[in-house]
Amino acid sequence: MVAIVTDVHYRMSLALIRDLGQAGVDVTTCERESRSPAPGAVSRWSRRHVQLPDKDYTDALFRLCRDVGGQVRPALLPVGAATLAAVAEQPERFSQVCGLCIPSREQLDLLNSKTDLAALARQLDVPVPESYACQDGESIPQLAARLPLPCVMKPVCGEKLGLTAADRYVIARTPAEAERAYRHFQTLAGEPPVVQSYLPGDGLGCSVLAQDGQVLAAICHRRLREYPVSGGPSSCCRCVDRPDLLELASRLAGAVRLTGLTMFEFKEDAAGAPRLLEANPRIWGTFPLTRAARSQIPLLWCALAWNRGNPDDAVPLPELPRPLPKKMVFAVSDLMSAAGSLRRGRPAPAAQSLLDLLNPAVADGLFEWGDPRPGMAYIQTLFRKRLHK
Repeated sequence: MVAIVTDVHYRMSLALIRDLGQAGVDVTTCERESRSPAPGAVSRWSRRHVQLPDKDYTDALFRLCRDVGGQVRPALLPVGAATLAAVAEQPERFSQVCGLCIPSREQLDLLNSKTDLAALARQLDVPVPESYACQDGESIPQLAARLPLPCVMKPVCGEKLGLTAADRYVIARTPAEAERAYRHFQTLAGEPPVVQSYLPGDGLGCSVLAQDGQVLAAICHRRLREYPVSGGPSSCCRCVDRPDLLELASRLAGAVRLTGLTMFEFKEDAAGAPRLLEANPRIWGTFPLTRAARSQIPLLWCALAWNRGNPDDAVPLPELPRPLPKKMVFAVSDLMSAAGSLRRGRPAPAAQSLLDLLNPAVADGLFEWGDPRPGMAYIQTLFRKRLHK
C-alpha cells in the first residue's frame, strides 16, 4: 500500500506514520510550507516528505496524490481538520487520484455542531448535559443570573474559529463570569454560545472507525490528567473497556451513516454516569493511544481508504486485537501539568506524573527510542514558539 499523511506538524500524526511504516506501507508525509519544520517529516518511517504551498494548498495536495500514486491511487489520510474539510468539499475530484475513508461534508457539519449533535443525541436517547438559552425577551444578564453555577460556555464550533482546545470553553463560576463568557463567544462566532451544566466527573472518550455507519473498530479512554490543569487536552490517559460508551457511540455513528474516524467525548456527572459533550470527526488528540494499545486502527483506516481507491488491488483488512489497557502520557505536557498542580496545592497528581514518567510500562505519545528525531523536533518547535512570544 501507498499512503499520504497530511498535517504532520501535529504530534498525533506520528502514531499514524509509525504504525503504517512498521507495517510496510510506503508513507509520504506532507505539510504546508508555513508549518515547517514538522516533527512527522523527520520520522524514520516517512519515505518522502513534501512541502506544499499555502496558496492553492488543496490543488497542490491533489497533484501530490496524482504524482505519488502513478498507476495506483494512494490512501489519503488527512490529519488536520482544515485539510479534512477541504477534501470533503471535493470528494469526487479527489477520488480520481486517491482512496478516501473520511466523513462527508454533511457528516462533518453535523458532528462539529454541538447544537445539532445534542439534538440528535436526544433523539437517540444518548445522555447529554442540561443546556440553557435566553428565553424570549430575556437579556444576557438575566440569563446569567438564573444559571446553575458553575456552568460551561462554548461556541457551537470552536475549531472553525481557530481556537485552541483550551480556549474553546469557559467554566463560569459567578454570574459576572457567565455574562462575560457569553458575550465573548457571541462576539467571536456571531451567534449565541452553547451553555451547559458543569459535570464534575472524569473525561472519557470513545473513538471509532466506521464505514457507512457500521463501527469496525473502537478504543475507549479515560482522561487522567490534562494541561492546562484548569481544563485542556489530555496529558495522560488510559485505555479502558467501556461497552456502554461503545453502544452510545455506535448509535450516533449508525444514525449519521458515519464513514471515517470520530472521537465521541463524554464526561461523567455527579453520579458517575457519562454524558455526551461533543464529537471530533477526525484524528483526535489522544490518537497515539491507538498505537500504545496496539489496536491496529491506523492500519485498518489506511486499508479501508486504499481499498476504496483500488478495488481491483484490494488488500485484506487486518485482524484487530482487543486494545491493551495501556496508560499513555505526553511527557512535556504532563510535566507542565504537574507544575500546574503544584501551584494549585495539589501534590498528588504531580507525584503521579513523575512516577509515570519513570515507569517504562507507560507509553509516551510522542517520544520513541526507535524514532527519536520527531520528539526532538517537537521540543525545538516549542522553544521557538516561546522565543517568539
